[in-house]
Amino acid sequence: MLFFNTFLSKQSRLKTSLIVFSSLLLLIGIYFFGTTGFSSKSQDPFQNGDIIFQTSQSKQCTAVQIATRSIYSHCGIIYIEKNKVFVYEAVGPVKMTPFNEWIQHGKDSKYVVKRLKNASAELTPTIFSKVKACGEKYKGKSYDLYFGWSDEKIYCSELVWKIYKQGANIEVGKLQKLKEFDLSSKEVKAIIKERYGDNIPLDETVISPQSIFDSELLVTVKDTY
Repeated sequence: MLFFNTFLSKQSRLKTSLIVFSSLLLLIGIYFFGTTGFSSKSQDPFQNGDIIFQTSQSKQCTAVQIATRSIYSHCGIIYIEKNKVFVYEAVGPVKMTPFNEWIQHGKDSKYVVKRLKNASAELTPTIFSKVKACGEKYKGKSYDLYFGWSDEKIYCSELVWKIYKQGANIEVGKLQKLKEFDLSSKEVKAIIKERYGDNIPLDETVISPQSIFDSELLVTVKDTY
């Protein structure tokens, strides 16, 4: 009888332990994933300042892909706030977009994330705070359909490049002139005609998503293509 009672006691303790363990797993899941949004802890290795690229789905983005000979037509900077991932982007007004919402705007929800090779040294929390503060001055600015280099309006890769340059004195990507791109296709010609008429600013300074993507300062940390 003593043996039987001892056995029942152990079974009871085991059952209680399993219930406690299951409850802890549930609480951990709620903490990491929450009820909405995307948790940075659930899908490392995202970090503040990572640059994310995607293939947008619009007539303009198709022209950008052709002119720059790239599959990428849009990019932004990853910000992590309260364990949630956002993308700071120029897409209408410059704004913070929740990560899950951002990837849904791209073709097949695919994306690539890149990071400075020596981010731990060149993008410390102190430096990143400067980078982020620099980006604040662009918040709410309209999208630049004409790809001008002024700060009055701004496009996606221009936002990324200027934030890094002005906030950390780092040039992610090579600046080019509009005339250096492939402007020969009918898709590109149609966009150029629509935007500029016969006054094409061929000497306008431009930074493309592909130029940032190809920067030797960056390394790929996630690729879903």
